[in-house]
Amino acid sequence: MSEALDDAALIDRFLEMLAAERGAAANTVAAYRSDLRLASAALEGALAAADAAALQRLAEGWAALSRASVARKAAALRRFFGFLHEEGHRADDPSEALPRPGTARPLPKTLSVADVDRLFAVIAERLAVPAPAPRDLRLAALVELLYGSGLRASELMSLPRSAIAPDRPYLILKGKGGRERLVPISDRARAAVSAWRAVAPPGPWLFPSGKAHLTRIRLYQLLKGLAVAAGLPLDRLSPHVLRHAFATHLLEGGADLRALQLMLGHADIATTEIYTHVDSARLVALVNQRHPLAELR
Repeated sequence: MSEALDDAALIDRFLEMLAAERGAAANTVAAYRSDLRLASAALEGALAAADAAALQRLAEGWAALSRASVARKAAALRRFFGFLHEEGHRADDPSEALPRPGTARPLPKTLSVADVDRLFAVIAERLAVPAPAPRDLRLAALVELLYGSGLRASELMSLPRSAIAPDRPYLILKGKGGRERLVPISDRARAAVSAWRAVAPPGPWLFPSGKAHLTRIRLYQLLKGLAVAAGLPLDRLSPHVLRHAFATHLLEGGADLRALQLMLGHADIATTEIYTHVDSARLVALVNQRHPLAELR
């Protein structure tokens, strides 16, 4: 290891690389910074020089933490030591001594197609009047974009007023980690956005609120109100649940997993693969019915 560099300097260099070269999100960089600084403090400023025994002792101090927290801390340290090795600050990589607890990823909450139909039935009833209220036009646009395009709540709230054009069935969005992706916009969603934009207050945002845009908390509240009107339990509807429903229902309809990864903006396809567990019954039936061996009874 280089004699001239201490833990603090090496951690800063690693985080700069993570942000600049790997495009890591600000929250990811902040989490890594916290984990690495805590580890450095626990080893009295000798993290970068730690050997396997020191890392094992460090990991013993995580005994009271959840499996997810241990996995996160170990992952941060592995990437850090990988960086040190690649950059020539260490001749070895002792991170194999760190635990690999794995994380039990829960299946995402989602909605059935019938549940979604109930939501849109409520919205359609509110719009089936001579002069729909602006708040109902806004709700229609919000739900069409959440369920029809799989947008994250933060992405939806920060859309510029001109982001969605009536003659363009997609938008280019910069999402998590600064990654750009193409998001399909359905004819229904574009029509709903046009109707809302015609009555929306002026401003730079598609969904303005005061001097800024609509907040995630307010979006959450609007969806809870819709859940009540549709007769769904309150915990069954949220912006993220609609995003999950978008993904699950596309997969049920035969969407390609790689295409779904691109539409959702997942950096790692392993994140997208969780939807194959949600739809496991359909996948088993697909193998039984479509695989060549299904012909050999």
